[in-house]
Amino acid sequence: MAKRTEKRKYHGAPTALVIGGGIAGMQASLDIADKGFRVILVESEPTIGGHMAQLDKTFPTLDCSSCILTPKMVEVGNHPNIELLTYSEVIDIQEKAGGFRTTIRKKPRYIDVKKCNACNLCAEACVQRERIPNEFDMGIGKRSAAYIPFPQAVPQKYVIDPNHCLMLTRGKCGKEPKCQKACGANAIDFTQQEETITVRVGAIVVATGYDQFDSELKPEFGYGRYENVLSGIEFERLCSASGPTQGKIQINGKEPKRVVFVQCVGSRDKTVGNEYCSRVCCMYTAKQAHLVRERIPDAKITVCYMDIRAFGKGYEEFYERVQRENIHFRRGNPSEIYERGLSLVVRGEDTLLGEPYEEEADLVVLATGLVPRKGAGNIGKLLGLSQTPDGFFQEARTEETIATSRAGIFLAGCCQGPKDIPDTVAQASGAASLACVQLAKGRS
Repeated sequence: MAKRTEKRKYHGAPTALVIGGGIAGMQASLDIADKGFRVILVESEPTIGGHMAQLDKTFPTLDCSSCILTPKMVEVGNHPNIELLTYSEVIDIQEKAGGFRTTIRKKPRYIDVKKCNACNLCAEACVQRERIPNEFDMGIGKRSAAYIPFPQAVPQKYVIDPNHCLMLTRGKCGKEPKCQKACGANAIDFTQQEETITVRVGAIVVATGYDQFDSELKPEFGYGRYENVLSGIEFERLCSASGPTQGKIQINGKEPKRVVFVQCVGSRDKTVGNEYCSRVCCMYTAKQAHLVRERIPDAKITVCYMDIRAFGKGYEEFYERVQRENIHFRRGNPSEIYERGLSLVVRGEDTLLGEPYEEEADLVVLATGLVPRKGAGNIGKLLGLSQTPDGFFQEARTEETIATSRAGIFLAGCCQGPKDIPDTVAQASGAASLACVQLAKGRS
């Protein structure tokens, strides 16, 4: 079946394109849409929400992350001025007089979203059930080939993984696909093809977000070799009630009694090429240490740090609160982590005491830094945006973190550089404001 190409023209209100459906992209989309302009929000994943959806709580207030995020997700999905294109990506942008002609590729979900009622019968019937690492749970949990990323996903529609579905990889799944037989809504459609749409927009907000640093690039910490060495985002999924352990901090079914946190993994590190501070690691480690104390009251908790940077509103007070919870902060990052018997040994130098140390642990959590999103370079080339030496998008001027060197294109969130959630939301609203000015010019 040939790919279907569609050209759309929006009459009346000018249209903005927002690339990325995390908290920055959602905030920018809502702000623009509330001003009466149309928005096309493009997200490469099957759902919006981004990394914030993976978090258990936010610092320093310890508010439930989902309680903040989910209402925004629902509002984006229901807003009459927002067209939500999930599981899609921008593949071409051409500047035209007064705007941009944008080509967007929609990947096939192999599910008819108009028919799907999120009943979960396809996932339960899938012969690959509980065999595939769940990306949302950082591979700790499992999923089927037919899946919905997480319970609060928007849109609440299933998707079939083309890399693991036997029908799509081998051309057959037994005598007949069990998922298709189980779906009472008749929503599964293996004949779906990729679609391409072309739209004209007057302003673009880039909110492609970030990836976490790959801890395997620091082999001395044993990440990938020892199953009880986790990244920060993996630990978040253990803490989350919607995670693979229903919020219980457990490794192989056992509760760790000695927990060590290691700061600045992939940040402020010339050996891996990341000389910048990721800004959030100190505080999310303090939050995670607090969660361990809350859920495992008798645990021995140590935080190995280089420097503590508590720069935001209420951050210093939160850091001091965590210190009072009998959590030991040891200055001096480890030089290596290795196994001794059934325990891990964290070895390093305490730079305050001026002496080496060895500390045994049942669980080590690496405070992984923030790096540019995979594929950000491709988006940069499409948009004609330059990047800083560390790979984040370059703003037009150092005192202006929103505008780019190209008129009508604006930056929001961690695509411009590491930042916390409040700063991300503030920058997204600023980008939306400038985008609205650009759209108003086109309407006048």
